[in-house]
Amino acid sequence: MHELARTVVVFSGGGTGGHLYPALALAEALVALRPDVRPFFVGAARGVEARVLPERRAEHVLLPVQGFQRGRGLGALRALPALAVSVVRTARLFRRLRPEAVVVTGGYAGGPAGMVAGALRIPLVLQEQNAVPGVTTRLLSRWARRIHVAFPEAVALLPGRARQRTVVSGNPVRPASLVAKGEARKAFGLPQEGSVVLVVGGSQGSIALNRLLLEAVAGVVRGELTRPEGVTVLWSTGPGHHAAVQRALDSVGAPGWVRAVGYIQDMPIALAAADLAVSRAGAMATAELLNQGLPAILVPLPTAAADHQSMNAEALAHAGAAVVAREEGLTGAGLWAHVVDLACGDSRRVRMVAAARERARPTAATEIAADIAALLPGSGR
Repeated sequence: MHELARTVVVFSGGGTGGHLYPALALAEALVALRPDVRPFFVGAARGVEARVLPERRAEHVLLPVQGFQRGRGLGALRALPALAVSVVRTARLFRRLRPEAVVVTGGYAGGPAGMVAGALRIPLVLQEQNAVPGVTTRLLSRWARRIHVAFPEAVALLPGRARQRTVVSGNPVRPASLVAKGEARKAFGLPQEGSVVLVVGGSQGSIALNRLLLEAVAGVVRGELTRPEGVTVLWSTGPGHHAAVQRALDSVGAPGWVRAVGYIQDMPIALAAADLAVSRAGAMATAELLNQGLPAILVPLPTAAADHQSMNAEALAHAGAAVVAREEGLTGAGLWAHVVDLACGDSRRVRMVAAARERARPTAATEIAADIAALLPGSGR
């Protein structure tokens, strides 16, 4: 198939799944629009793409590029030689592949591809997931034909000249599930009646969220906290934490209204089963919450780069789609108070659902892919 495909588009971005998975989603959407496109991925040897791209049998090259360690002074300069080598290798790769466009979805892994695209005048498209544009997006914006951002708040934080080339498109994530709530709950063995609270701290789970929720559950069991009638918790603990969480639940009597699982493979179905969520505030997670129209209690990861999760959470709270509960000083009782407030506040949840749907961008992947396709030969532009 690749021998017949003539239009090469390079996708670059990674280090973390939050930058890699948008690239994969955009490549899939672009091929659906233009079957002649040959996607080629450029990533970092140290990033999650080193595992994911071979698993998906995607054509790719991994570079020695690494992130600059913030706050380490001269130690950050150790990344410069790896960056230089990566830029040279990318330039050689581009001369061989002759890509018609380069798409960078952020993270340090996307830097070399974006820099070479700018130098060789290859059409460059950027996709920024967070409310605060990352360093890679800001640096590459001068060469970009188009910058797609997920949060309107990000536009003002880009260099002035780049703003007129920026469009608010949303994040390319899995579409919301069309499965009815009853069927979704049946898939997880949840009660058909009452409210379901989905708790998820990312694919690997969150030690902090797990600790807070365990505190809350123990408080309810002891009678110190109130559980609204009919509330059930569907809790994704993270694969590495599930055994410990289950032991802790067993030690307080294994309450039947808590269902802890290590990992949720089909997150759209879980979102469809829920009435509200407790989550970190990563860009892709919040996009899925919005697409499902699910009110959320967001607990931003305090160590996220440039505190971007706090900015994501505050943006959604300002829009009326979420409540922010900062981890610093937060207790299990404090987190549970937010859960109770929303579980019992039907009218408030209705308003939050409307706000989430207003902010959602369910067709982001297709729209961004169409914009990329318009830059390619044969587009008619």
